[in-house]
Amino acid sequence: MNGGNTTSQESKIVRYELDLENPPPLTDEQKAELKALAERPDSTIDYSDIPPLTDDFFKNAVRGRFYKPVKQQATVRLDADVLDWLKSSGKGYQTRLNAILRKEMLADLKRRA
Repeated sequence: MNGGNTTSQESKIVRYELDLENPPPLTDEQKAELKALAERPDSTIDYSDIPPLTDDFFKNAVRGRFYKPVKQQATVRLDADVLDWLKSSGKGYQTRLNAILRKEMLADLKRRA
């Protein structure tokens, strides 16, 4: 027994967190590999397992399909009746407010273009 409530399976789990804002420095081996890749001409890349993209593919393409904007916290003052209306539909009123504002923003940008 390993002295606790963890099973032997749980004790084998290794967790590692990476701070993307402060990644660990590259090793000399990693730097050398990146340099070798950068110096390699594109003509040496094997594309044989990748089908070519035709105009038909791009007809159905959607720009920014997986785009997720960065959220920024803000404090706003809203009329009480507007806030009540937003909350009356249940949870997610902040998301609905953002969607309403985004729709208006995009419409305004379109008008200006």
